[in-house]
Amino acid sequence: MRTLTRTEARRLAISGQLLAGPRPRSVLEVVQRLGKVQVDPTAVVERAERLTIFSRLGPYDVDELRRHREESRDLFEYGAHLIPTADLPLHRPVMRRFPRPEYTRGRYEAEWLRDNAGFRAYILSELRSRGPLLSRELDDRAEVPWRTGGWNDGKNLSRMLELLWKGGEIAISRREGSQRVWDLFERVLPIEDDEPLPDEVVAVETMERQLHARGFDDPKFGTALDYRLPAREVALKSLLADGLAVPVAIEGLRGEWLAHAGLLAELDEGDWKPRTTLLGPFDPLVGDRERAESLFDFRYRLEIYVPPAKREFGYYVLPILHGDRLIGRIDPAFDRKRRVLEVKAIYAEPDAPASAWPAVSAAIDELGAWLGATEVRLPAIPAPWA
Repeated sequence: MRTLTRTEARRLAISGQLLAGPRPRSVLEVVQRLGKVQVDPTAVVERAERLTIFSRLGPYDVDELRRHREESRDLFEYGAHLIPTADLPLHRPVMRRFPRPEYTRGRYEAEWLRDNAGFRAYILSELRSRGPLLSRELDDRAEVPWRTGGWNDGKNLSRMLELLWKGGEIAISRREGSQRVWDLFERVLPIEDDEPLPDEVVAVETMERQLHARGFDDPKFGTALDYRLPAREVALKSLLADGLAVPVAIEGLRGEWLAHAGLLAELDEGDWKPRTTLLGPFDPLVGDRERAESLFDFRYRLEIYVPPAKREFGYYVLPILHGDRLIGRIDPAFDRKRRVLEVKAIYAEPDAPASAWPAVSAAIDELGAWLGATEVRLPAIPAPWA
């Protein structure tokens, strides 16, 4: 079994995330390669999905993203992620299996939908005759209120829309600001006429793409609750037999791992072209906080919900990727009225190279230019960059 250094493992992860080498050519290419991009409306700097694409593509026209979602329909939104419509056959089985009564949560969802059959029929009828519609254009006609002891208790309309969305009965047609506009699924996205793909094909395709986007992963990958694949074990054996997944050990990380063969081959070619960029808080490279900490020795936590006095770094902090290392972070905010990007603080990791500052400064300026800022305000520059 091959043993990778931590540097090699980092480069696998970074390459899989399109954060090294030549920049991608389009918004669609980024989402297709990553497989999914998390959606979040918090826009202290910019929305999460837009930031994730910017980190890889550089400055781009955000209206291109809207056109892919609302006009050409090359992308669709499902489960708080942007997904390529070409991959819809891989996601339809998840929708068909929803809700999952074999799990406690799924059992409650199934019972609640059954108890509110009239409410469900009303929503679908309204969308069929009047859609697309905002949620405020629909009434709450729940026969049985939603009660799980959480913050969604009593939010019957939003819960029904979410469940119908997860079940593939309705979809997001467009957005008005941050508000979702709903319509029947078949009027938003194409429904395949052919027989559904076999479970084995779905599992192989899904897991190969996941492994490629991650660079390397734990052999147990592909077991997320909503996306738990019925043929996962068969698919894993197939990936190993075909040489697409390669068992490896990684220095400093316990256990065995699987690396993507294509990315390993690129690594062996030695054609490493590093970049310096800023990552959003929901970026997939740092989305798994424990993985990022073990791989990069970089502890990163989202502090949006932390009281201001207890925040360590700031409200909406962006990590700095420099080559194959995370070397610091910035705490920015964009004032859209005054068109000022204010960087409230800059932090350098203890071992950040002094030579990195010109590239870091250029990345901040590039962010400002993309946002349309006429001014970028910087705080005191920390050692070793001062």
